[in-house]
Amino acid sequence: MLKHLPTEVLQENGSLPMHEEALPLVYLAEKLSVKKWLLVVPAFFLTLLSFRAQAQDPELKATTTPTVKTQDTTIKHIIDELQRITDSDRQNSNSIQALLQGKELDNISKYELIKSNIINASETYYLLNKKIIDLKSRTTTNNLDVFITSLNNPESKALGFSLSDRIVDLVQKIILKNKDEKGEKNSKIVESTKSIINSPIFQSFTSLTPPLAIANSVMNFLHSVSVNNKQINQKSLQDFEKELNKYVVYYTALNDANQKFEYGLNFNKDQLGLLQDNLFDHLSFTATSLKFAPPQKGNKPLSQTMNDYFFDFKKEKVVDFFNQLETKYTSKGKRIDYESLLRENPNLKEVNNQLEDLVLQTKRFENLYNEYFTLLDSYYAKVNNSLKIAQDNSLAEKSVIDNKQAEFRNLKTEAVQEIQASINIRELYQNTEKIKYRYRIF
Repeated sequence: MLKHLPTEVLQENGSLPMHEEALPLVYLAEKLSVKKWLLVVPAFFLTLLSFRAQAQDPELKATTTPTVKTQDTTIKHIIDELQRITDSDRQNSNSIQALLQGKELDNISKYELIKSNIINASETYYLLNKKIIDLKSRTTTNNLDVFITSLNNPESKALGFSLSDRIVDLVQKIILKNKDEKGEKNSKIVESTKSIINSPIFQSFTSLTPPLAIANSVMNFLHSVSVNNKQINQKSLQDFEKELNKYVVYYTALNDANQKFEYGLNFNKDQLGLLQDNLFDHLSFTATSLKFAPPQKGNKPLSQTMNDYFFDFKKEKVVDFFNQLETKYTSKGKRIDYESLLRENPNLKEVNNQLEDLVLQTKRFENLYNEYFTLLDSYYAKVNNSLKIAQDNSLAEKSVIDNKQAEFRNLKTEAVQEIQASINIRELYQNTEKIKYRYRIF
C-alpha cells in the first residue's frame, strides 16, 4: 500500500524520512499530509470491508441496513396498536350501553305484558263467573216450559184431547161396552177411574210423568176388578190396553225427551259447578299474590260468595294497584326502575304464568255453553218425534200437530236467541283474547 504514497514523502530506500531537527514549514505540511492519509486509509479500509461483507451476506444486509427504519416501524406499530385499543374500547363501551339499554327495554316489555294480562284477567274473572251463574240457572225459557208442560198435562187439551177424558171414554166404551153406568158396579168402576186420574199422589211421582202413572194405575185397577166382575173379560182388557197404549207410547216418547233433557241439564250444571270451584281457587291465588283479600267460602252458596266478592275486586282496583306500584319504583328523575320492580315482586310473574289455566277455564265454559244448545237441539228433535207419534196413532189431527210443531220451533228459536243475548259468549271470548298467556315470563 505504501507504494502508492507520493514520491516526495518516501526516501530513496523507500522509508519515511526522519526529521530530528525542527522542520521548516514545508516539512510541517508534509507531516500533516502524511497524518491525514494515515487517518483516511483506515476509514477507507473499514468502509470497503463493510461493503464487501454486505455483498457476501444478504441476511446481514437485510438486518443491518434498516436500523433506523426498524425504529420508525416500531413506533408506528405502537401508535397503531394504541389506536386500535382505543377504538375497541369505544366499541365495547357502546356495546355495553346497548346491552344495558336492551335489558331495560326488555324489563319494560315484561312489565307491560304482565300488567296488561293481569288487568284483563281481572275482567275475565268477573265475566266468567257471571256467565257461569247465568247458564247454571237455565233450564229452557218460561214460554218453552209452559209449552212442554201443557203437552204433558193429562188435563190439557193442547192436542185437542184430554187424557183424563179419553181414559174415561175408553172405560165406558170398551170395558163397560157403553152400558148404562147407573148400575152400581159400572158406576163404581167409572168413579174409581176418575178418582185415580185426579189423585194428588201422582204429583209426587219423579220417575214417571202423571199421564204414564195414571195409565199404569188404571190398568192395574181394571185387572183387579176383572177378578170379581164377570162383565170384564180378558178380551175387553186387551182391547182397552191396546187403545190406551197409543197414548202411552206418545207420553212415553215425550217423557223420554223430558228426562234426557233434564239429565243433560243436571250434568251440565254439575260441570258448571266444578268450573266455578276452579275459578274460585284461581281467583284466590291471584288476589293473594296481588296482596288483595281473597274470597272466603262460608255458609252462603258459592255463586253468592263470588258475586259479593266482585263488589270489591274490580278491574279499576287492579289498575290502581299497578299505578301505586309504578309510583313506588319511580326515581327522582321520573324514571321507573323496572328491573327492581320485577325483581322485588316475583309474584307478578307467577300470576302472569298461571293465566293459561284461566284461559283454559273460559274454553271449558264455551264447551259447556255449546253443549247446552246441543241438548236443546236433541230435546227439540225428541219432542217433535213424540208429536209425530201422536199423529201416527190418530190421537190428534195432522193440522193440529203441524201447528204445534211450528209453535215449538218458534219457541225454541226464541229460547236460543234469548240465552245467547243474555250470556253473550262473544264478550267473554274477546276479553280472553286480550290475555297473552302464551308469553311466559321468567
